Amino acid sequence: MKFLITGGAGFIGSAVVRYILRETSDAVINVDLLTYAGNPDSLASIESDARYRFYQTDICNQATVLEILQKEQPDALIHLAAESHVDRSIDGPAAFIKTNIVGTFSLLEASRQYWESLSSTDKATFRFHHVTTDEVYGDLGDSEDSFTEENAYHPSSPYSASKASADHLVRAWNRTYKLPVVISSCSNNFGPYQFPEKLIPHMILSALEGKSLPLYGNGKQIRDWLFVDDNARALYQVTQRGKVGQTYNIGGSNQRQNIEVVQALCALLEELAPKKPSHVQHYSDLITYVDDRPGHDVRYAIDSSKIRAELGWLPEESFETGLRKTVEWYLANINWWSRVLSGDYQLSRLGTQTEPTT
Repeated sequence: MKFLITGGAGFIGSAVVRYILRETSDAVINVDLLTYAGNPDSLASIESDARYRFYQTDICNQATVLEILQKEQPDALIHLAAESHVDRSIDGPAAFIKTNIVGTFSLLEASRQYWESLSSTDKATFRFHHVTTDEVYGDLGDSEDSFTEENAYHPSSPYSASKASADHLVRAWNRTYKLPVVISSCSNNFGPYQFPEKLIPHMILSALEGKSLPLYGNGKQIRDWLFVDDNARALYQVTQRGKVGQTYNIGGSNQRQNIEVVQALCALLEELAPKKPSHVQHYSDLITYVDDRPGHDVRYAIDSSKIRAELGWLPEESFETGLRKTVEWYLANINWWSRVLSGDYQLSRLGTQTEPTT
């Protein structure tokens, strides 16, 4: 098969690209604008693979996306391009509206035009896989419930609201135009190559530099953590075997309070990086608490029984094994994250870029 992946230079997107090219005989077309969160360095291991092609393109440019679709003739599309940082969405929601809503609309329209031009056989097998987030479901609060695919939407932030809007567009294009879509909703991902603005890499790199480890509010917000490589396998299976029009929740069944996550990181760093900055006796001494952010959800939890029952997917990593692999990776890949922190990664490009580029 040939997959077109949007946002393939991002954290989850690059994991999916690497997984497909490493574990299958399939080909990948990567469409990514390379905004601040798109890192070409994350794809260095596969950029010379003959099955890989890259387009630096904005998904909001419908004409260009359609041109790429018509030229490359993919069998499936996995839509991962999105603005995803909640704090950034609070400070500047416009970019989230543009990329997550308008961009998804443009991609749907280009995909519909492409799909309608296919033969009846190819139309029947094509899939548009839209990747969303458990944050669209809102806040579970103090309940013991978990999100199922039937939960109503109650987004709390500009980010989650923009993703919820995109989800509704995708379902409408399936219902109205019969575009064959599948949707997956995943919990908090973690692992190698994650941009340092996110909780786990931010805390690792701050601790190594002897900086404070700030937690919002009381630090007791609960998230369900999913190792990114497990998610990559799930996304591949949903694209290939998911039922048209269906949604699949993907979670690691690893509910942890934020404070528990950071304490576990500190314990691992004590073991794996015992040489600390001179002013630090214990990494956990760096933990601080700051004012909570507006609209902060207390708890998310994913019920992933549907994907487990229908597609046979199971996570291979526990929270503990995944966290250890993550810390070990950041300790072993200083060049990757130092180029991110310095901004030098933005000067990289993935070999010879394929036209069109607008």
